[in-house]
Amino acid sequence: MLFGICNLSIVAIRIEPSNKSEMTSQLLFGEHFKVLEKRKQWIKIRVSFDHYEGWIDFKQYEEISEEDYLLLSNSDYELTGELIDFITDENENFYSVPIGSNLPFYNTKSLRINTTSFFYEGKIMPQKLEKVFLIEVAYKYLNSPFLSGGKTPFGIDCSGFTQMVYKLCGYSLLRDANQQASQGEALSFIEESEPGDLAFFDNEEGVITHVGIIMKDNYIIHSYGKVRIDRIDHSGIFNIDTLKHTHKLRVIKKII
Repeated sequence: MLFGICNLSIVAIRIEPSNKSEMTSQLLFGEHFKVLEKRKQWIKIRVSFDHYEGWIDFKQYEEISEEDYLLLSNSDYELTGELIDFITDENENFYSVPIGSNLPFYNTKSLRINTTSFFYEGKIMPQKLEKVFLIEVAYKYLNSPFLSGGKTPFGIDCSGFTQMVYKLCGYSLLRDANQQASQGEALSFIEESEPGDLAFFDNEEGVITHVGIIMKDNYIIHSYGKVRIDRIDHSGIFNIDTLKHTHKLRVIKKII
């Protein structure tokens, strides 16, 4: 078994080993993974954090030892807290990194990938924040454009948004909306929910395709065209611009 780590700002994860294939997720700097399969120009990976699988370009990662993989998997995540910041390596090369990037083996402004040392002087997110801070973190992504498979303020999808908000607060969510819907405790009514709970929405076939974070006073923040705030009621999401319902409510889940 081989192991790897993302040593670039953002790397696309695709369904198939082709640049023409759909991007289903992204790796951010410092995320590590198992290598499941190797082809001439692609590798299939399983991300350690959420066990998500897909293909990445073989030129866009660095191999690490099994020892480092296990050490990273069994240690707390240190995450960058600025919307965009910079990491420098020992040769003073700059790497721009988005919020929520991992800092492997971080210790007093220094980190490492294999034998290469890096330096980061920006904000570090606390290991764990109380639930009330989820909405405050969610606001950091407000007006970020929707991007299928995206996980950054420069483009993010609905489940990437909820996953990153929870991750920045110290909690783990799976990657896709239908996967996240399997987590937590189901609530019977909106009135039972509190800010930070997740609301899930399905399509005409009953498949869960959308998720957002409930706010107070029957508002919801979610990624739909952009990260935006709309109303939520027993029917679903009511778009405050078009004055129409856009998503049909399926279930509300209390994750924490």
